[in-house]
Amino acid sequence: MAADNLNSTFDEADKAKSAAGSAATHAERSFNEATAAAKTTLAEAAKRVEKTLAEGLDTLRAQSRTYTDNAGQRLDEAQRYVTERVKERPLTATLAGVGVGLLLGLLLAGNRGGNRR
Repeated sequence: MAADNLNSTFDEADKAKSAAGSAATHAERSFNEATAAAKTTLAEAAKRVEKTLAEGLDTLRAQSRTYTDNAGQRLDEAQRYVTERVKERPLTATLAGVGVGLLLGLLLAGNRGGNRR
């Protein structure tokens, strides 16, 4: 009877060992599949992000060109306007320039003098 119990115990141990090995193999396979799926998902997400960033950068470049061209035109217009006004009234323009320079000089000197003690 003791031999039958011992053989039965060995059989149960073999079954448990086999089941544990099968479970480990299944777990490893599941882990590998999950890892492969995660890699694929991350690669696809990276491609989408890269595409979105490239499109955004292209849009930004196009908009900045528009703004740059517009700013250049405005600067040319302002330059022509100032040139015309200076030609119309050179003395007034000179006095205005001197006044602005004096005001800036006083403001800058006031900041320096206020920090000294």
